[in-house]
Amino acid sequence: MDELTRDNHGFEGRSVEELGQDTEWHEYVFTGGTGTVLDFPLMIEAGDNDDGPFIRPLTDDEVRAWAPHGRPTYDEWDAALDSERLDYPGRAQGNCTVLYRDGRPMQIGYWGVTAD
Repeated sequence: MDELTRDNHGFEGRSVEELGQDTEWHEYVFTGGTGTVLDFPLMIEAGDNDDGPFIRPLTDDEVRAWAPHGRPTYDEWDAALDSERLDYPGRAQGNCTVLYRDGRPMQIGYWGVTAD
């Protein structure tokens, strides 16, 4: 949402949900986009292997590969990305996972590669 606040890219007054249904927004995203999570108009199931553009949550097994206890913190997620234990998906694809603090869900970590 911060990206749309800074620059609405000509789509002023529309919610993220409305943008997700707008074919002009899709064209904008697929030919350059915002360079943010907004470039992924669809979330698929964790086990799906479809091509993008989409956001896909990690499966439990994928999380446990770098956070064996299954409740990763921000620091563990960041270290997994830096060490390449956690892969980046292909072009026009993103991943996400819940991040925990003191055993409670606190954030969602997003990472990926935009279509631009």
